[in-house]
Amino acid sequence: MRRQLAPPALSDAPLAPGLYLVATPIGNLRDITLRALDVLNACDVLLAEDTRVSGKLLAAYSISKRLQRYDEHVADRETPRILERLEAGERVALVSDAGTPMVSDPGYRLAQAAIEAGHAVFPIPGASAALAALTLAGLPTDRFLFAGFPPPKSAARKTFFAELANVRATLIFYEGASRVADSLADMAAVFGPRQGAVARELTKLYETCIRGPLDVLAADPRFTAPKGEIVILVGPGQEAPVREGDAEAALREAMARLPLGEAASEVAKALGLPRRDLYRQALALKDEAS
Repeated sequence: MRRQLAPPALSDAPLAPGLYLVATPIGNLRDITLRALDVLNACDVLLAEDTRVSGKLLAAYSISKRLQRYDEHVADRETPRILERLEAGERVALVSDAGTPMVSDPGYRLAQAAIEAGHAVFPIPGASAALAALTLAGLPTDRFLFAGFPPPKSAARKTFFAELANVRATLIFYEGASRVADSLADMAAVFGPRQGAVARELTKLYETCIRGPLDVLAADPRFTAPKGEIVILVGPGQEAPVREGDAEAALREAMARLPLGEAASEVAKALGLPRRDLYRQALALKDEAS
């Protein structure tokens, strides 16, 4: 009979000074890592996007820690004070409401300031709604782009999607529940009948992932008034074919800024065409203009 090993105890090793970016559960509180618990127990101060949300996590693991609010509304005021703490050798931990800090939250500014000031920054990896949804969606995972939240208005949203239309990677979006149906309709209009997936309430009791062509998803009544956190994924786009005249137009624009060789190289890279042929075309355009 195999003997069952007891779970390892939390580490009592001293925590080095610096800024710790601690991933927290996106729903199921048991998705916290042992290393994250080590850091939360040992840090001198814990920065939280919403102290009430983070307070529930700490209570679940009987962690008593000073919580300090850090969000976009207080970042300008609090960042210098936090840098002073780091300069004094303190251990500062940053958590978002759920998931990995700096993915659609204001932590980027603090991490950037800490790095520029020469302080140590440590990633404490864990849950991420974007990656959880990617693994669940059934779409290609070899290349993906996290595009964040689409604009709230339809016209701006369509423009936003159009800029991503030719990206040959699975696209990942976060969206508020009240705008899911409208976003899906705009995606179907811009991306066409690509395969997509809508993941909701990841790791929670009512976790769902609905997959299908975007136009079918857009018409699905389940997205009229969904509840919970939503991740929308869209299958990769295809590279747009180069149309007749594209190379010439691109060359003329590049030649107005660059020497011939550099212009040919830039257009070759952008359009995926042989540089040698483009250089010859550039020479012909130059002769034509002289």
